[in-house]
Amino acid sequence: MPAAARSRRALGLALLSACAFGGSGVAAKPLIGAGLSPVQVVWLRMACSALVLLPVAVRHRDLPRRHPGLLLGFGLVGVVFVQGCYFFAISRIPVGVALLIEYLGPALLLGYVRFVQRRRVTRAATVGALVTMAGLALVVQFWEGLGGLDPVGVLAALGAALGMVGYFVISEKSGAQAADPAGPERAPIDPLGLTAYGLLIGALMLLPFAQPWSIHWRLLGGQADLGGQRLPALVLLGWIVLIATVLAYLTGVASVSRLSAPVAGVVACLEAVVATVLAWVLLGQHLDSPQIVGGLLVLVGACVAQTSGAVAGPARKGPVAEGSTAEESTAEDSTAGSRTAVSPAGTARG
Repeated sequence: MPAAARSRRALGLALLSACAFGGSGVAAKPLIGAGLSPVQVVWLRMACSALVLLPVAVRHRDLPRRHPGLLLGFGLVGVVFVQGCYFFAISRIPVGVALLIEYLGPALLLGYVRFVQRRRVTRAATVGALVTMAGLALVVQFWEGLGGLDPVGVLAALGAALGMVGYFVISEKSGAQAADPAGPERAPIDPLGLTAYGLLIGALMLLPFAQPWSIHWRLLGGQADLGGQRLPALVLLGWIVLIATVLAYLTGVASVSRLSAPVAGVVACLEAVVATVLAWVLLGQHLDSPQIVGGLLVLVGACVAQTSGAVAGPARKGPVAEGSTAEESTAEDSTAGSRTAVSPAGTARG
């Protein structure tokens, strides 16, 4: 297949992944309204998706032995904390607003890198972070006391953004460890295997909190209200599991290795657009003019922050990989943080 055709195919898969991820909140909101708690909906998403991806986990059964810390960190932070906070947020504030607040994650990541790790960030990335913060102020309408938004819901969405930062940091450290020539484990970590085990571990961690034995299972056999339309609850759960999780990750994994970091970052930002539009059309959750402007600023700032060479890393130690120049090696180090953040398959998604 020609290179141009492969690129178009990868772009199409990335767009499909972003659209699939964007529909999770819209499908979850009616289930929460029907009587399931946000934690129970998150657990159902994890447990059912883990069962579907069980063959993937079996295929990568060496991952728990090679990277136990990474799997636990991803399961706890990237899956349980991020998705739990996001689903709790959408139970109290509009879906689009919750996801736009979550996209503060890249800006917070730059703050962590600059002030905690004391590593330099590019000027463009700093501007992107500031634009994101300005957009967030418009989205939550702080001058009107959050514009009527539930403060607890806003805090939960901010928690999801912090969870994204935690996962990015865990992922970066694990990637550096896997690439260490002196390290015992140099084999690459398959993102789909990481996803399968992350969902499985997340479901086990949430077990005592979701208490599936106390779920009113008859609710899943009934109807749920989606913007005035009655739909079978099982159809909505199936959408969350098969489309917004399994298909989203499969297409994301298939596309990420064929797209550049800038393209992947821009496509990933479309998830928030899709979620906002779907919530507007299907749930009647309209945004006013300042929130729309703020949402655009959040997405633009997030894209700039993720794709502008966010982290200027230290010089590489040791020999340059065969077939690469020293300049190329340094360039890879300088953008490593960006690639971690924008990977559609590796990102903690809503």
